[in-house]
Amino acid sequence: MKKQTSLLVLFFTILVACTDPNNSQAQGNGSAPNHDSWTRILSKYVDGKGFVDYKGLIGEKAALSAYSDLLSSNAPSESWSENEKIAYWINAYNVFTVKLIVDNYPIESIKDLNPTLSIPTIRSIWTKEWFQIGGEDFSLDQIEHKILRKDFEEPRIHFAVNCASISCPVLRPEAYTAEKLDQQLDEQARIFLNDPSRNVITKEKVELSKIFNWFGGDFKKGQTLIEYIDQFTEVKLNSDTKIRFLKYDWGLNDSSKTN
Repeated sequence: MKKQTSLLVLFFTILVACTDPNNSQAQGNGSAPNHDSWTRILSKYVDGKGFVDYKGLIGEKAALSAYSDLLSSNAPSESWSENEKIAYWINAYNVFTVKLIVDNYPIESIKDLNPTLSIPTIRSIWTKEWFQIGGEDFSLDQIEHKILRKDFEEPRIHFAVNCASISCPVLRPEAYTAEKLDQQLDEQARIFLNDPSRNVITKEKVELSKIFNWFGGDFKKGQTLIEYIDQFTEVKLNSDTKIRFLKYDWGLNDSSKTN
């Protein structure tokens, strides 16, 4: 009888562990994954201006799948540092975006992959749950808005996640890592803000990417937008400088189109 009782207790313990969404398996297990394989891919297929050789990457589908599978099966756990989590989620957003383009190449824009009836923020390629992390269905929007923007006070993530479009901040030719994260995000902010094809900043005028319009609240916590961008711009701005926002180019950031 005691043996039967023990077996029943063991069975229900295992059942609870498997179904509890807060158990360590669902939330991630062990240490943060190594991102070197992602760096190898990026350094080979992203040029100096952040454009991507998607055609060449078709031959790397196995490597892309191997890295995305690594992330899928190693979701962040509470034991990870904040930098490890941020680096993981940025890399996840970027690799799944690149994989999405490669799997559907050739296309003119990531928006070509929207459903026929597309509704911004409600029904689009970004809201579609088409990959898994930690056994859960995920979308790109979930990573960006429900995790990176919601869980971390780090507006510089907007200069790191790449939406495969010309007006996006450039895709960095290396993976984000916990050890270098602050330096990498600072550099991304400077590259983006001082790139005249994405932001026009002079003493006479300031024309900013729509990113600063869409996500203005992320940059203006305790400061003005001018004060925020002034940390990274080569041109120092007056506090009363007028701002207008540029049209966003959703054309694919395809290196074959720039040659």
